[in-house]
Amino acid sequence: MLPPDEQMRLIRRGVAEIFPEEEMWRRLEESFRTGRPLRVKLGIDPTTPDLHLGHTVVLNKLRQFQQLGHTAVLIIGDYTAQVGDPSGRNTQRPRLSKETVRKNAELFLKQAKKVLLEKPLEVHYNGEWFAKMSFEEVMELSSHITVARLLERDDFHNRFKNNIPISLHEFFYPLMQGYDSVMVRADVELGGTDQRYNLAFGRDLQRDFNQTPQVCITLPLLVGTDGKRKMSKTYGNFVAIDEPPKTMFDKLLSIPDDLRRSYLTLLTDIADDEVERLLAHPDPREAKVQLALSVIRRFHGEKAAQEVERAYRYNDLPRDGLKEVTVPPGKIWVVELLRRCGFARTNSEGRRLVRGGAVRIDGRRVSDEMEQIEPKNGQVLRVGKNRWAKLRLQQ
Repeated sequence: MLPPDEQMRLIRRGVAEIFPEEEMWRRLEESFRTGRPLRVKLGIDPTTPDLHLGHTVVLNKLRQFQQLGHTAVLIIGDYTAQVGDPSGRNTQRPRLSKETVRKNAELFLKQAKKVLLEKPLEVHYNGEWFAKMSFEEVMELSSHITVARLLERDDFHNRFKNNIPISLHEFFYPLMQGYDSVMVRADVELGGTDQRYNLAFGRDLQRDFNQTPQVCITLPLLVGTDGKRKMSKTYGNFVAIDEPPKTMFDKLLSIPDDLRRSYLTLLTDIADDEVERLLAHPDPREAKVQLALSVIRRFHGEKAAQEVERAYRYNDLPRDGLKEVTVPPGKIWVVELLRRCGFARTNSEGRRLVRGGAVRIDGRRVSDEMEQIEPKNGQVLRVGKNRWAKLRLQQ
């Protein structure tokens, strides 16, 4: 495990709130001292059969905890999905059938595992405990919540005030989500900012059951590709994780420039200093290109990302063809290669081109001015927008 301060620096990235933060520090220090990994819970209701990038924001944070050596506890809410989360709703959600939830859950879990590491990972369905409850046990559990406490929620309060019906089963949702934390003895729970009430309720319920209350971490809701509303299939502003690589690329390249930072932070593992460098690039599209390629690598692999990038970088090849430049076999300094191709008159000029991000080989940006390149027949060297050369090895 990394030291607690290093872990905390990574955990803080992209989060909206950690509460209580001092308790997070204490948990990390104890974990580091004892070697006991934290149990980090994320509950997701399979109300739809597939995932989009908005869903992956919390999954990415759960994966980060795995990378730090902690145990991811993923709860598939097959029972809570039948109730429907009332968070942020001004109407009652339609109830889903058990069969619909089961089918959704199968596909949902398969897709979630594209984000999460294989281990350390626990997967539970909350039907494991709710399906076995007697009515007496349900009554006992419901004694841990009051109507007054429930009406503190804005969504319930507003519906009650405006005479909009609230079904009794909706009141059970935060209770059920909190009981999930009790059953898996969660140290930390993750959720979107709209889940703050539910996460905090889990702390109270754990306390009632003589457990140490979990630390709660909320993450922003990802704004959709339209730059206006949260990402949702309802609004048509989503990027599904099973979409073809080219579709993913085009959608992510279309996002407004002011979303670049949040998307890079919430959807990728690109280091903070590299994010800043991309945001400072003179071409605002470059940050979106690297964002899209990072997402495509995760869900479709490196080869797919390379193919999409090659198509993007070379879609404006000169119509009159490329000049061919013969180079000797073996490694060659990138600056010397630029001079051989006639793209730099001096070493200083060549270095400046590399530092400025203008040099690409087969779509790959060369960022190290000291890099040794081993050319291959047919490789394409591009400098800026308009200078191209195809490399040929001397026989």
